[in-house]
Amino acid sequence: MGVAGCDSTGESDPARSETPGVSKDEIRLGSSLALTGHAGYLGTQTLRGAEAYIRFVNEGGGVHGRKIRIISYDDSYDPPRCLSNTQELIISGDVFALFCYVGTPTTVKVLPLVEEAAIPLVGMFTGANALREPFNPYVVNIRASYYQETETAVRHLVEDLGISRIAVFYQYDAYGFDGLIGTELALKEYDLEPVARSSYIRGTQSVAEGMEKIRVTGAEAVVMIGTYDACARFISVALAAEYDPIFYNVSFVGAEELARRVGPDVSPVVLMSQVVPQPVAGADGADDVASQYVRLLARYFPDDTPSFVGLEGFLNARIMVEGLERAGRDLTRQGLIAAIESIRDYELGPGLSITYGPDDRQGLEKVYFTRLEGGRFVPLVDWQALVRRPGGEQ
Repeated sequence: MGVAGCDSTGESDPARSETPGVSKDEIRLGSSLALTGHAGYLGTQTLRGAEAYIRFVNEGGGVHGRKIRIISYDDSYDPPRCLSNTQELIISGDVFALFCYVGTPTTVKVLPLVEEAAIPLVGMFTGANALREPFNPYVVNIRASYYQETETAVRHLVEDLGISRIAVFYQYDAYGFDGLIGTELALKEYDLEPVARSSYIRGTQSVAEGMEKIRVTGAEAVVMIGTYDACARFISVALAAEYDPIFYNVSFVGAEELARRVGPDVSPVVLMSQVVPQPVAGADGADDVASQYVRLLARYFPDDTPSFVGLEGFLNARIMVEGLERAGRDLTRQGLIAAIESIRDYELGPGLSITYGPDDRQGLEKVYFTRLEGGRFVPLVDWQALVRRPGGEQ
């Protein structure tokens, strides 16, 4: 278990605040996320994106005179480890809030602890519906949900491409079930249902049987709710079997790592929904959130390549810092929640703003689409260009 620093202040320290995780000159945030293992890329990029902004804030003096420190524990995308890490953070880690968790099965596992401790959980790299319903005032989502991603994708597949034979390949856990249900609900709007459902076990790449179950149905598109390794393997096995549908992935898969594993030497139609803009800098002097992320990542993590995942982490940090700023020097957990509730039309760039409210714990609603081309995911601007012609050509 990797820990980024721990305190040993005495219980009689006069500088210590009565608020957990807050001292005279520091605010400590706790994070459990995958830093190793088959989802390690997702956790590492999420954390580095967040760290890039927090280091920038700390260089400027912090928030109301306090520096922010993230205490990060590796859970390797394993729910029991995430639960144990979170218990440690809340009970012994002396953290003010939980921050930048990664994954549905891991994050859902800690929800009872969050509610019992009345501790804010801000910015999760998951679009799970369980983090939205039932409403939990302490759980603050930044990104759009998997239901929104799959609903928008199904609409494009059915209405723009005329596809009705759609299958679902999913990870057999809370994450995969969430995406499966979202897809089923979206298809139901068109009086359709998946022509096949197949799954794999989290942490494995045992996808051949599931691929074959889908292939024999002649599905024209496959909705994929998994991680980058399993989804890349599915695509590879399908192409080897001369099965070439449209492969659609939700944002959690991890665009850059999926592209790397699929490789530039094949040309299947691989689509992915995103919940943040392209992680590229605008024109010189541009100050939108993507440009800020690219500049600060280059400053603090010069060996890293900007990613959609990292930009999500960066956004998580932007909202956390904005909440801390609004909460003031006399910081409390309830004060942070009230401060985040007060955020309205918080501009992040052209056409991108965040709004919360007393009954609203999701900041963004927008879904973007990208297509794999030349070994990287680029904006998908013309769905009609994907229409299959007679003979299988596009």
